[in-house]
Amino acid sequence: MATRWLDEREDRAWRGLRYMHADLSAHLARQLTREYGLTEADYTVLVAVSEAPERRIRSRDLGRALGWERSRLSHQIARMEARGTVRRAPCDGDARGFDVVLTDEGMAAIEEAAPLHLAGVRHCFVDLLTPEQLEVLGDIADIVMGHLTAEHLDSTG
Repeated sequence: MATRWLDEREDRAWRGLRYMHADLSAHLARQLTREYGLTEADYTVLVAVSEAPERRIRSRDLGRALGWERSRLSHQIARMEARGTVRRAPCDGDARGFDVVLTDEGMAAIEEAAPLHLAGVRHCFVDLLTPEQLEVLGDIADIVMGHLTAEHLDSTG
């Protein structure tokens, strides 16, 4: 089968997406670390757990929501437990699993960091685009994620 190389327009779009995501994520992560001592992974976990009912989520469900392997999630939770932002709790009905529970310290950390993070997202992304561009970008994300979900994610992923 012959390789279908990207043409100039396709390459510009693909590389632009990759570089934009990498640079924007790195910039926002540096802000979180510099201002609040949180890593991007810390912030991601804190957001997910803070949005869960009763600030509690099964570790298995958290890993799926974040797209993380079990070992990555386990190491991240251990680091966050050591800092007091989350704790592990027994999981009802599953002696092998555990829930990740947001502590008061973790809630305070996310409440303090979220406004800065959101201001950065607005300043470096949302406010640069028109409402129409945001709509198109959302549509593009839906199409690509729908394809990945339907055709490329296994039952665990």
